[in-house]
Amino acid sequence: MEPKAPARVERRLAAILAADVAGYSRLIEADEEGTLGRLKALRAEVIGPKIASHHGRIVKTSGDGLLVEFASVVDAVRCAAEMQTAIAENNARSPPEHRIELRIGINVGDVVVEDGDIFGDGVNVAARLEGLAEPGGICVSARVREDATGRLDLAFEDIGEQALKNIARPVRVYRAIDAGSALARASPALTLSGEPSIAVFPFQNMSGDPEQEYFVDGMVEEIITALSRIRRLFVIARNSSFTHKGQAVDVKRVGRELGVPYVLEGSVRKAGNRVRITGQLIDAISGKHLWADRFDGFLENIFDFQDNVASSVAGVIEPALQAAETARSAGRPTADLTAYDLYLRAYAMYLSSARRIPEARRLLEQAIVRDPDYGPALAWAAVCCFRLLLDDRSQDREADRLEGLGLARRALEVAGDDPGILADAAFALAYFDEDIGAMMALVDHALALNPNFARGWHISGVLRIWAGEPDNAIGHLEAALRLSPRARVGASLFNIGAAHFFSRRFGEAVPKLLFVIQEDPSFPLPYRYLAACYAHMGRLDEARDIVRRLRAVTTVVVPDASYLRNPEHRELLLSGLRLASGEGA
Repeated sequence: MEPKAPARVERRLAAILAADVAGYSRLIEADEEGTLGRLKALRAEVIGPKIASHHGRIVKTSGDGLLVEFASVVDAVRCAAEMQTAIAENNARSPPEHRIELRIGINVGDVVVEDGDIFGDGVNVAARLEGLAEPGGICVSARVREDATGRLDLAFEDIGEQALKNIARPVRVYRAIDAGSALARASPALTLSGEPSIAVFPFQNMSGDPEQEYFVDGMVEEIITALSRIRRLFVIARNSSFTHKGQAVDVKRVGRELGVPYVLEGSVRKAGNRVRITGQLIDAISGKHLWADRFDGFLENIFDFQDNVASSVAGVIEPALQAAETARSAGRPTADLTAYDLYLRAYAMYLSSARRIPEARRLLEQAIVRDPDYGPALAWAAVCCFRLLLDDRSQDREADRLEGLGLARRALEVAGDDPGILADAAFALAYFDEDIGAMMALVDHALALNPNFARGWHISGVLRIWAGEPDNAIGHLEAALRLSPRARVGASLFNIGAAHFFSRRFGEAVPKLLFVIQEDPSFPLPYRYLAACYAHMGRLDEARDIVRRLRAVTTVVVPDASYLRNPEHRELLLSGLRLASGEGA
């Protein structure tokens, strides 16, 4: 008897849409019958008809979730956008506590079909993308974006490569924008005054050495800082314009997305002791080149080059701008080019991952040995010290606390009117238990010196969270996002999530904290806040799963939270963590 042939597995290429209801547990807890009734009506009146009209097939539903298969990527994205628009219009007629908002993820890939269900990596990625989306938002994979671009009245915002849970490879993720009012709230258009505004794109590294990327990025950071000192010029922060690093840029489109009429781009070539900077200013509305120039010379003149670029750009944008304001009021922070190079390396390391902060601190220590009065290095080293304590990576907490205090105080002694030094030193001192009101006033002074200082607004928001003012904090963090409209990940998103947590808006905090964990899995704080969120929402299985993941990052589950000045807020976090970790409330 011949052996029976194995059953043939049916495979096909499909666009997969995964959706769930944001804050479902909160809605059910507040009004179970009403929520179920509204969701049933929404499925019957909006979701089902939209899927049918775009030739989709509902594979399965859960209490708050939905998996849909489409033969066409364009159909899947158009269906998602129309659903979000219709749901937003429906929500406008309902009080906030009754509004149902979907988060949607879309991927395209090979699926296995079995008994009407679909399985495979393509389905798993779609589900993870849905977890990254804001309430009312849509996140898609790179292939979906490629197939849909130009075929729909949508733009796609690159939010970088993401490490998705149980997916072996990183996935580049895009956020769909202009898909209805709910989605517009997740990605607001930048509304500027009549004053001139500019975005500085990453310069190309023409040195032929990838190791010089940190130097090129540091050069651009300095040019952004110099431009931001011009009080009548609105400057988009680095972490927004740098989302385009390594990509071909459509200047007109990006200008619309960032809300700026001017874009500066260029290149840097560093060979030995010689440097060449080229720059070109582009009218983002017409696409015309307004100015181009080249600056050649020696490394010793690098600071002059930066100011020359900034002054030239300012003069072209509006002759009446006082380009002299680009000069640093406290003078150049250092004359030691090796110290400057060490600082740039450390800054890049700090931003890349929480795991690299100890290494960044060592480089800053070397810079300070070379120039003991180097203000930015002193302040940034103090920030590294407090992050080691905050992230539980300190080998000697008391020694690091004392060193951080000393560094921050030394930074203030040499800060003059440098907003960056003032804000970073205040940030560290506030963590080390200096008077929180005085530190907030110091940051306010930094913002008075430079109202375009996105990081200053961010620090101001964080200090207000620590002071027990979460709702005020959100306003300051949103001011940072206005200056940096792409900064919806990382520290900014974490702190907005933390503010919602302390205001007991757990359902709003959860998606933000999940996104932060995806962006930097080595950052312990979002795990703690997410576990506490789930615990207070009664979702103990999920809370304990997050604690298990936290223990892979740090051995400390219930941390020192003395930096939180409000005892009720401190207890809210710690009691949630005790419950999530099985230690009881």
